[in-house]
Amino acid sequence: MFLRKNSLSEKIWVYLIVFSISILVFLWVFQILFLDTYYEWRKEGEVKNTAKLVVSNYQETGTSSLEQLAFQKNVCIELIENNKVFYSSETFNKGCMMGNNTFRQEFIKEGYSEKGYQFENPKFHNKTLVYAIKVSDNIYAFISASLVPMQSTTHILADQFIIVTFFVLALGFLISYFISKRLSKPIEELTTSAKKVAKGNYEVNFEASGNIEELNELADTLNYAKDELSKTDEIRKELLANVSHDLKTPLTMIQAYAEMAHDLNKDKEEKRNQNLEVIMEETKRLNLLVNDILELSKLESKAIPLKLEKIHINELIKTIFKRYQYLEETENYHFILEATKEYVVKADIKRIEQVLYNLVNNAINYVGEDKTVIIQLTEKKHHILVEVIDHGKGISKEDLKLIWDRYYKIDKKYQRSHYGTGLGLSIVKNILIAHNVEYGVTSKKGKGTTFYFELEKN
Repeated sequence: MFLRKNSLSEKIWVYLIVFSISILVFLWVFQILFLDTYYEWRKEGEVKNTAKLVVSNYQETGTSSLEQLAFQKNVCIELIENNKVFYSSETFNKGCMMGNNTFRQEFIKEGYSEKGYQFENPKFHNKTLVYAIKVSDNIYAFISASLVPMQSTTHILADQFIIVTFFVLALGFLISYFISKRLSKPIEELTTSAKKVAKGNYEVNFEASGNIEELNELADTLNYAKDELSKTDEIRKELLANVSHDLKTPLTMIQAYAEMAHDLNKDKEEKRNQNLEVIMEETKRLNLLVNDILELSKLESKAIPLKLEKIHINELIKTIFKRYQYLEETENYHFILEATKEYVVKADIKRIEQVLYNLVNNAINYVGEDKTVIIQLTEKKHHILVEVIDHGKGISKEDLKLIWDRYYKIDKKYQRSHYGTGLGLSIVKNILIAHNVEYGVTSKKGKGTTFYFELEKN
């Protein structure tokens, strides 16, 4: 039987052994060292209670029941009236202090109602307890009981305790060892599985043997954490692949068109200008992607404080719609604001502009055949509900809770968006979380999607 140093098994084993030894020490102290003291205290209480019974019995039945009481309680009872004993119990209690008038006369003379005494019996050389109590005006009761010497009993108990201590310690060592191993084994199993997860093995399943509720909860928590780590790792891989794709594509095009402008079209001004326009467009897209990555990083680290102010939300939406005027003119898109009146909200205008811009871009990317994007404002008690609506193909229930992740792809076939970088919804989520407002999405396949969030009314 070996236990690792400073392991949980060793700690539990040591604590249980210390507990067992503490119990034994407690028993030794109170059963051996303080046995006499406890016995004397207990006997004093019994004699005092018997004295009160003598008073009540005498008042009810006289002396007829006192002999039985003395026998039951193993005490001597004397009743004195006008300094003369008129009743004395006949008992075989050898320690009784019968016929000693000194303390009796003192008790009666001083006018006590009740008092306890302790004497050394000269005949038997043992202690005797006497309790005096006033029964009526001229009648006094004296109840005495000997204290049996406890030395022999103490020696017997001490011998017995030596044997008990040996067996208790031996049994304690064995039981403590098996309990410690049983309690620590499931934790060690969880630790082994956790180390595998730390090395990237997400196929591990955490199970707690031993049917301990807290360990079962820990196993469930670790399984949840493992699943989340697995998702995070998958997202990280997809993010690297997607960002690499988005970086590689414009860089490749910039390089290709720069070479064409330099080598093939250096003497053809019109072609060269076309090449330069493509280079500038791809540079803008590359710059937008880098800015979105930096923006998302700042938002997730909460490095950008919010600047709350009054926002005329209707005017802000109209300003954003103007950016897409060329789509209305060239591709027959429709951008509609539905609101019954002008609303004022309290928020960070720059961040809410980002939210609206990204949600509109998302709607454009998945717009239906009607090419219509609607922003609807609805007044609630303390908030304004903002809804961005499209009539596109919709999103399945399985994908709804995942679309806020960076670069999450509904069809799993990555394509560059017509507008945005694929980080827009993740930016939206972090901005709305920073505002501490309700947000979400609803969708029906083939009917369209509605993104919504609430803003505090000013």
